[in-house]
Amino acid sequence: MAGPKPGSSATKPKAGGKKEVKKETGLGLTNKKDDNFGEWYSEVVVSGEMIEYYDISGCYILRPWAMSIWETMQVFFDAEIKKMKIKNCYFPLFVSPGVLQREKDHIEGFAPEVAWVTKSGESDLEVPIAIRPTSETVMYPYYSKWIRGHRDLPLKLNQWCNVVRWEFSHPTPFIRSREFLWQEGHTAFATKDEADAEVLEILELYRRIYEEYLAIPVIKGKKSEMEKFAGGLYTTSVEAFIPNTGRGIQGATSHCLGQNFAKMFEINFENEKGEKAMVWQNSWAYSTRTIGVMVMVHGDDKGLVLPPKVASVQVIIVPVPYKDADTQGIFDACSATLDTLSKAGIRAEVDSRDNYSPGWKYSHWEMKGVPLRIEIGPKDLASNQVRAVRRDNSGKKDIPRASLVEQVKELLESIQQSLFDAAKEKRDVCIQVINTWEEFTEALSQKKMILAPWCDEEEVEKDVKTRTKGEMGAAKTLCSPFEQPALPEGTKCFASGKPAKKWSYWGRSY
Repeated sequence: MAGPKPGSSATKPKAGGKKEVKKETGLGLTNKKDDNFGEWYSEVVVSGEMIEYYDISGCYILRPWAMSIWETMQVFFDAEIKKMKIKNCYFPLFVSPGVLQREKDHIEGFAPEVAWVTKSGESDLEVPIAIRPTSETVMYPYYSKWIRGHRDLPLKLNQWCNVVRWEFSHPTPFIRSREFLWQEGHTAFATKDEADAEVLEILELYRRIYEEYLAIPVIKGKKSEMEKFAGGLYTTSVEAFIPNTGRGIQGATSHCLGQNFAKMFEINFENEKGEKAMVWQNSWAYSTRTIGVMVMVHGDDKGLVLPPKVASVQVIIVPVPYKDADTQGIFDACSATLDTLSKAGIRAEVDSRDNYSPGWKYSHWEMKGVPLRIEIGPKDLASNQVRAVRRDNSGKKDIPRASLVEQVKELLESIQQSLFDAAKEKRDVCIQVINTWEEFTEALSQKKMILAPWCDEEEVEKDVKTRTKGEMGAAKTLCSPFEQPALPEGTKCFASGKPAKKWSYWGRSY
């Protein structure tokens, strides 16, 4: 699993969808997405050179192929928050136990996950130091110092950093890891209206990361009281869905913290009337989990499938020389093609390694998910064209050299849109609207994302969790969508029979 080797078998689809083994070139995954999703996923992220396993469980090395995707999203998001006058900063990784424990609900929510430093060399530390699971308690003592009057507001800071959350049983690369990269925004306002407005503005940026960059459809909504951020007022999220496993996945969250933390950390200011008031706060974050969601949604039995917008290599150019062909002419054409595409801002590379066959290279770059492959052989050279092959649907197209840039750009746009459309179609098939408990349990057994009328009571959600506990894990609310379908008068909650107050998405989740 450490990487492809020439000479192993590659799979080629045969008529009727069956696969036969093609012997002459390397690679191929040993697991199929539909047969063993967990094993398939682990294999894809390693074989696709996204991660390498590390000798501490739950920690992973992010290789350049994954890191470049993170950087692309970072460039987009960082520019957008700067337009909102949010500034970047950096706070320490370590938290003193005193401040960590000041916000009771918050720390109770994180307590099992907090990692502690207890020794320095051979000596025990007098006071153990926590490693941040998130930075509210790290940052807010200083907000109370920096905010004095209304002119100090709003205070809008963000940091790009790592956090550590230790306690869990099934680590999964990108999805559940002990250390992960993220951004975390922490803002303070004079009024609740300003805080409410920002929550949604940030949530829209998260939607754009998923839908415009990663080509993954998401639902924007509000979390239930039970699922909201510990210590916060309310939580909004973008929710994705993995059809193969029938599980929802929280894509990113934007929280209104209300005044809870302001109270604990005494973040007060003098308003324009000279009165003492408490700030309203938000925090919001998305993490490298985004990359795992992308792999799960788009990957196939050949490996990764990368949306062009986030692929560090959008086009791979492969020379296809034959025995008596003008080999130098083919290599020159590849170099010229690379030059033309690069000048047009398209991220392209040539694979000119002479110790691998063209067929091996095709499999290798398919496994790494490169959106478009360009092949140049003797016939292409003679016709002054290139052969373009799409990663998403294997569609082939001969492109004259004269219109290379224009047609490649069109193909990349088409691949980006097709990936989103295909993902949305697969997800939408999995959404089931239900009204009764019987329909709910049936839909759950069929791995559906369930939209159900709900009375919005915490006890009822707890009860649903208890009643659906099993090997697959319990069902819970994913979110109540902002776009609410009509709720006819007299509609009852599917779980309690009480009057329904809203529609909510339910399902198993990561």
